[in-house]
Amino acid sequence: ISMASDKQVTFVIVGGGIAGVTCAEQIASQFVSDEVYLLTASPLVKTVTNFKQVSKTLEEFDIEDQPSSVLEEKYPNLKVLQSAVKLLRAKEHLLQAENGQTFHYKKLCICSGARPKLLTQDNPHVLGIRDTDSAQEFQKRLSKAKRIVVIGNGGIALELVYEVEGCEVIWAIKDKAIGNTFFDAGAAQFLIPSLEADKKERALPCKRARYTTGKTGAGHSGASGELGSALGPDWHEGIELRGTVQNSSGVHVEYECEVDKIYTQQEFLQSQLNTNKSELGLWPAYVQLTNGKIYGCDFVVSATGVVPNTDPFLSGNNFELAGDHGLRVDDHMRTSEQDVYAAGDVCTAGWEPSALWQQMRLWTQARQMGWYAARCMAADVLEEPIELDFCFELFSHITKFFSYKVVLLGKFNAQGLGQDHELLVRCTKGQEYVKVVLTGGRMVGAVLIGETDLEETFENLILNQMDLSRYGEELLNPNIDIEDYFD
Repeated sequence: ISMASDKQVTFVIVGGGIAGVTCAEQIASQFVSDEVYLLTASPLVKTVTNFKQVSKTLEEFDIEDQPSSVLEEKYPNLKVLQSAVKLLRAKEHLLQAENGQTFHYKKLCICSGARPKLLTQDNPHVLGIRDTDSAQEFQKRLSKAKRIVVIGNGGIALELVYEVEGCEVIWAIKDKAIGNTFFDAGAAQFLIPSLEADKKERALPCKRARYTTGKTGAGHSGASGELGSALGPDWHEGIELRGTVQNSSGVHVEYECEVDKIYTQQEFLQSQLNTNKSELGLWPAYVQLTNGKIYGCDFVVSATGVVPNTDPFLSGNNFELAGDHGLRVDDHMRTSEQDVYAAGDVCTAGWEPSALWQQMRLWTQARQMGWYAARCMAADVLEEPIELDFCFELFSHITKFFSYKVVLLGKFNAQGLGQDHELLVRCTKGQEYVKVVLTGGRMVGAVLIGETDLEETFENLILNQMDLSRYGEELLNPNIDIEDYFD
């Protein structure tokens, strides 16, 4: 291709993560005679494999990194261009890639994901974990570490503190309980023993194929603008997360606090704080928490959530942003700029959500949004009507934490319910944890940890909003087979 060339093309999709790839596959298979372009900053794309529809709304799948040629072989009309976006002129329907290629598109879908919220930019002692490159960088640095401080309470932080061995972990979280994004204090108490228990030897091979990109010096992944795609739920499989200290897999949690300041060794020694430096020891970095405590460490891991990656698209355009800085989309996944759609972590649902759904920046939603965005683009091109997809009726997510299966349904943490709800909990130590959220006698959410086999039943009870008040506590009586009630 001559780089100066201008291309007239019907569909352009930006982003090689799950949302972008799902969207591109869906469009390419529906419009076989149209050229579809997928722009991706990294040479590998994320593909969904082993997809299983577990129930009406629950789905399970693996994610694999694959060379983009795999997609091109599957869809002859799909062209994958490895290049970031330089600029977008939405009014003119013009998109320019970093490599100079210019596209005049009819429909554009932005699936550029999100980037980690770093505590501080450009601090060599702070590492954000988001993509495969940063995970490898983390592994490299951990192998020389005696103590790390982990900040954050989402999925990555949870996995990380559980998996790290041979290194002391100080885990600072702003909430009263671990894993606040996913569960309540009760579930946290159920999981805490796993942090202390001897890890079962994991002999399972990793399901996700890995392709290394052969880039030298992984150090640039966090600092520069080069973003890889987000990590998968079992990203730590097959990476040796070992520090230098034998048998010191101690995890110490500091609750309800955040980072106040991070010092380099030199800054710390010159500060007023080092009066008791003998007991703090000599470390490459020091972290002062808002509760006043100070810890020396080898480095800090920032796992404090993500920010939608909208930067390349805002300048000169008129995108409406949501409060979390995501591109605000309507119920057709359209942004405020004509013919520009968005899906996945970069966007924020701007429609009035169903009472049982909320947006969370998770794999499942990236796949669902990418798929639905493609269908909306198709419907708009063909001038056909389209209904909001059923997957937005009920929030549902399957994942694994600490080797337990975890299913989340509806308002699983009583999100937005205020005082107006009651909880029923059943817990068998080391085996299962079941929590149900009821409001007005109807089930609106659930957390299932372990092999409970209740997900389909509970999903049905939530979807048909049956009045359960007459069952009271009996609803979770393990000696009653709930399924028999509600078939």
